[in-house]
Amino acid sequence: MNRKYIYIIMVAMLTAFATEMAGEEKNHNFAVARNLETFSAIYKNLDMMYVDTLDADVTVGQGITAMLRSLDPYTEYYAASDMKDLKQMLTGKYAGIGALIKKDLRTGRVVIDELYEGMPAERAGLRKGDQIVAIDDSSMVGKEVAQVSSKLRGEPGTTFLLKVERPMLTGTKTGTGTLAGTKAKTKTLKLKITRGAIQLPSVPYYGMMGDGVGYIVLSQFTEDCSRDFRRALVDMRGKGMKKLVFDLRGNGGGSLQEAIKIVNMFVGKGTTLVTTKGKLKRSNNVYRTEQEPLDTVMPVVVLVNESTASASEITAGSLQDLDRAVVMGTRTYGKGLVQQTVDLPHNGSLKLTVSKYYIPSGRCIQAINYKHTGGGYREHIPDSLTKEFTTRGGRKVRDGGGIKPDIEVKPDTMTNIAMYLFRGALDSTEVVHYYVTDYVNSHEKIAPAGEFHLTDAEFDDFKQRVIESGFKYDRETSKEYKKLVEFAKFEGYYDDAKAEFEALEKKLQHNLERELEGSREMIRQMLEQEIVTAYYYQKGRIAYMVDTDSQVKRAKELLMDEEAYIGELRVKN
Repeated sequence: MNRKYIYIIMVAMLTAFATEMAGEEKNHNFAVARNLETFSAIYKNLDMMYVDTLDADVTVGQGITAMLRSLDPYTEYYAASDMKDLKQMLTGKYAGIGALIKKDLRTGRVVIDELYEGMPAERAGLRKGDQIVAIDDSSMVGKEVAQVSSKLRGEPGTTFLLKVERPMLTGTKTGTGTLAGTKAKTKTLKLKITRGAIQLPSVPYYGMMGDGVGYIVLSQFTEDCSRDFRRALVDMRGKGMKKLVFDLRGNGGGSLQEAIKIVNMFVGKGTTLVTTKGKLKRSNNVYRTEQEPLDTVMPVVVLVNESTASASEITAGSLQDLDRAVVMGTRTYGKGLVQQTVDLPHNGSLKLTVSKYYIPSGRCIQAINYKHTGGGYREHIPDSLTKEFTTRGGRKVRDGGGIKPDIEVKPDTMTNIAMYLFRGALDSTEVVHYYVTDYVNSHEKIAPAGEFHLTDAEFDDFKQRVIESGFKYDRETSKEYKKLVEFAKFEGYYDDAKAEFEALEKKLQHNLERELEGSREMIRQMLEQEIVTAYYYQKGRIAYMVDTDSQVKRAKELLMDEEAYIGELRVKN
C-alpha cells in the first residue's frame, strides 16, 4: 500500500473520530439543556400549584445539595449566608470568644468545656464548668448548644455581657488537696467580653525531647502555617536539635501551597513535588520548591494516622517519595483530590473538585472511587488493584489507599471502660466533666504540664465518684457470652456443658471497682490529661502526652538508632 492511500485512510479515520467526538459533545449538551429545562418546569409547577407555599431557598437548596452529594463529599455549595463557614474552613479564623461549649446533663445548661489560650474567654477569666446563664438580656437557660454558640459569635470588636454561674465547693480539704464531704453551690459572675478574631494555632506545640530530638505538631494547613512551622524549626535548631519528630496525626489538611512550602524546608530548590491533572487545562499544574531549604540532611520521622489527609498526605508522601523522611504510624486517609472555589451569583460560592494530584513518585493516593450514578456510590480501591511506584532511591511504594507508613506503629488501645468514660455518650462522660470541674475549682494551680500527676488518694476519690454515679457501660464480654450461649443451645451443646457455662458466667460477673482498678493507669493518664488541659490549654495537653504517647516514643527510638533509621530508607532486597 503506497503512502497516498495510507494518508487517505488516516484522514478518514481522524475525520470519523472528530465527527464522533462532536456528536458526543452535542448529545451531552442536549442532555444538559433538557434536564435543566425539566427541572425549571417542575419547580414552576410546584410553586404555582402545590398545596402549600414553597420556600425557594429550602426546596431548590435541597435539590442542589442532592445533586452535589452524587459527586463527592468535597464538592459543596455555600449560599451567601454560609460564606462565613467557608472562610473559616479556608483560613482557620472565626470571630467569637475562643472556647468549646457543651451541654451539662445534670443542670441542662450549656457550660464552658475548654478554653483557648490567649483568647477573649480565657482573658475574661472563664473556667471549665462555668454555666452560661445569659448573654446580654437574653436568657440562655434551656437553650441548645447551637443557639448559645450563635449568640457568642459575632463581629470582632463587638462587646457583650456574659452572665455565668460557677460551681463552688464547700467542704473539708484532705491532706492531698481533694475535697471530702463536699456540697456544691454556685457563684454568679457577670463578665464583659469583647469578641475577637479566633484562630487556633497551626503549630499548637513544639519542644525538645532530649538527646537532640525535637518534636513539632502541625494541626492544620491554614494560611501562613509554614511561617509558624519555620519559626519552630529555627528555634529548636538554635537549641541544639539534630533530629526531628514531625507529627501530622489528625491533620485533615488544607492549603496545597503551604504543604509545598513546608516540604521545601527539607528538600532542594527546584524539586517537583506535586502535579495536578483535571478536565480543564488550567487545572493542570506542576508545583516545585522555590526556596533554598533549611536542612536537607537532618533525620526526620513523620507521624501519621487514618485522620492524616489532603495536604498532610502531600507532605508525608513527598518526604517519603524523596527518601527524605521515615513515615511512621498507621495508613493515612487517602484524599488525592484538589478543590477550587468558584464565585456564584448572589454572593454564593461553589467549592468543587477540579483535579487529582500526584506526588513525586507519580502516584495518586486517592483511596475511594466516586461513581457518579446519582446515588453517590463509592468504592474503596482494594490493595490488589493498586499500582507500584518507586521512590527517588528505588524503594517500592503504591498508589491508592493513602500513604502506607514505612513502619507501622499502632496507637495504644483504650480499654472498654476507659473509652466509655472519656469518649462515650454525654451521660457516660459527665462523671469525668464533674470531677475535673470540681478539681479546677478547688486547686488554684497545679504542677507544670509535663510534671503533673494525681495522687493515689485523688484517683481513689475519682474512682469512688464513678461507682456512686451509677456509671454504666456495655461490657463486650457479656455480649459475647450471651452469643456463645445462644449458639451452644442452637447446636445442642449447652446442656452437656451447662456447669461450665454457669461457672464462666460467675467469673464474668460485672464488678465496676475491679474493672476501674484494672484500667487504673490508663484512666489516670487520661484524667490527668483532662486536668492539665483545663490549666495549660491545648499546648499543655500535648506537652503532657509526649511522655506517654507510644508512637512518639517509638519515633524517638528510631531516630536514636542511626543504623536502623538509614536502613529504613534503603532499598530492601
